[in-house]
Amino acid sequence: MRAIHTLLFPVLLAFNCDAKPIASSPTSPSHNDWTTRSLSLDLGLDRIVKRQAGAWKFTQPGTTGVLPMQMTVISPTQLLLIDRAQHNPLQIDGHSAWSAVYSLTTNTVRAVRLVTNSFCAGGAFLSNGTLLNVGGSYAENAPSIPNSNGIQGVRLFNPSSCPDTSGAAPCEFYESPTRIRLSRTRWYPSILRVPNGGVMVIGGALAGGFMNTAAANIASYEYYPPLNIAGYNGTPVPSPFLNQTLAANLFPLAFVVGGGRIFIAANQKAILYDMNGNYEIKLPDLPNGVRVTYPMAGTGVLLPLSAANNYAPTVLICGGSKSSDTVAASALNAQDTASAQCARLELSNTGIAKGWIVETMPEARIMPDAVILPTGQVLIVNGGQTGYSGYGNVGGQISQSNADHPVYRPVLYDPAAPLGSRFSTAGMPTSSIPRLYHSVASLLPSGAIAIAGSNPHADKVTNGTYPTEYRLEILNPPYMTQVRPKFSGAPAIANFGTVLTLKATLPNGTKELKAAVMDLGFSTHAIHMDMRHVWLSATMLNSTHITVTMPPNYTIYPPGPCYMFIMTDGVPSEGAKMLLGTGSGPQVNSAAWNNMLATSRNPT
Repeated sequence: MRAIHTLLFPVLLAFNCDAKPIASSPTSPSHNDWTTRSLSLDLGLDRIVKRQAGAWKFTQPGTTGVLPMQMTVISPTQLLLIDRAQHNPLQIDGHSAWSAVYSLTTNTVRAVRLVTNSFCAGGAFLSNGTLLNVGGSYAENAPSIPNSNGIQGVRLFNPSSCPDTSGAAPCEFYESPTRIRLSRTRWYPSILRVPNGGVMVIGGALAGGFMNTAAANIASYEYYPPLNIAGYNGTPVPSPFLNQTLAANLFPLAFVVGGGRIFIAANQKAILYDMNGNYEIKLPDLPNGVRVTYPMAGTGVLLPLSAANNYAPTVLICGGSKSSDTVAASALNAQDTASAQCARLELSNTGIAKGWIVETMPEARIMPDAVILPTGQVLIVNGGQTGYSGYGNVGGQISQSNADHPVYRPVLYDPAAPLGSRFSTAGMPTSSIPRLYHSVASLLPSGAIAIAGSNPHADKVTNGTYPTEYRLEILNPPYMTQVRPKFSGAPAIANFGTVLTLKATLPNGTKELKAAVMDLGFSTHAIHMDMRHVWLSATMLNSTHITVTMPPNYTIYPPGPCYMFIMTDGVPSEGAKMLLGTGSGPQVNSAAWNNMLATSRNPT
């Protein structure tokens, strides 16, 4: 086996559009004086340039039935929600459910049957549209809720078998741990669809906890379906980076950035991992000592990609904490100030040499969620201004919450605006619902944003400062009430480089036409696995038809589900669901799969 090695920056970075497929503690402020501190920070917002016409609006259309610790869009009108095995109000088979499908059409939920405990799992879609829910935790000691060990879990869900129709049978995951499982136990892993259409599983821990430890750390990568990377033949590929980033290194931030390379950030560090060569390229550390992964969770996005700059990738990482990850949890406090930093790095030779560009959010945030909009702007919601991820660990807990001072107002980040004027709260409403640990957010195909969850407790809690939250909010941007373009004729499957001719209804006087494909991602624990936005070439043929050209290949957009949007003069359409690529699943390497099964523990 060829051991992984680490290179120091700078290195030649080539994001080749013709790349080949991958082979088979200071004194904390008191609760009372925090209001004054927040107000003084907010006073500068009046000087921010207003770039978004009209007002945003929150609605509360329904409740989720289960705590949406994990959330993803599975159809134009449905959300899949996943929790741990706990005492949720929604029932299935005579006990509490821990998964549900929420209908955006009727604002109702139906329970989804799960067998294994999906507590703190991750998720991603394969190239054929099948959802994988990966990792989890050992069985919960809850006799009234039958559940089994899910910490090596691979749960398969077919969205097409779950129609949004009244009276439909319960949607179900497929689970078969004796044949379909991870090779290692992984709690808090990150999941990423890669250019061959399968998924990469990054890091995690042997079991639940607060800070990761050397004894619990799973410092490796593995793949589903299993691959033979550098001779490891379906077994985990060791990662020096995941050893170097202890202790706050769970749920790493990860993005496919072209040429078979993966950007990964954990704790205060970042790398590029080359899957083809099995080596890690060291990038500059995050600025100012800010840690950005659990339990000091920030959030991150790969900013929209465009042919205009040869799809050069740029990452943005916001929030987190500057606290030490080597002290005892009791030395940390729920009133410790979070970070307001956003750090942006262009992954080109020039950008890496320049280093991270630092910006400042209007409020500090721990556990924020960042959602890319069809416009290419980034909405930042949720989180607290003080404390840490998790529950029941640090000093000064609010009930069991490790965090406090929820941020109720969203903020909009415009990556195309000049440095210093990219953040805006113009027209933003203020929510009445605290969204702390175990909150989620996702763009919807309609263009609105779904926001849900929050449960900084070991089980359902119905009273106190931060109770378990089942209310779903929809945040409607101003464009939802404007005259919007429409199109039809998008195929179910579109291959790379295909030029689509679409029937379109464009507003009178349209001056600018844009189009994009988006992966809406899988939201959990302040990260949005696989969320992606790629601008497309779009042309108006005449008053009723347009052409749109798909991305050139799978290094720009890994094959799999996408939603296509068109946009006229800054106002987006609703999204049309497609599979980008051939629509087929990833190729299975039988030798690697069999070796994984032979060398891994059977969780049953």
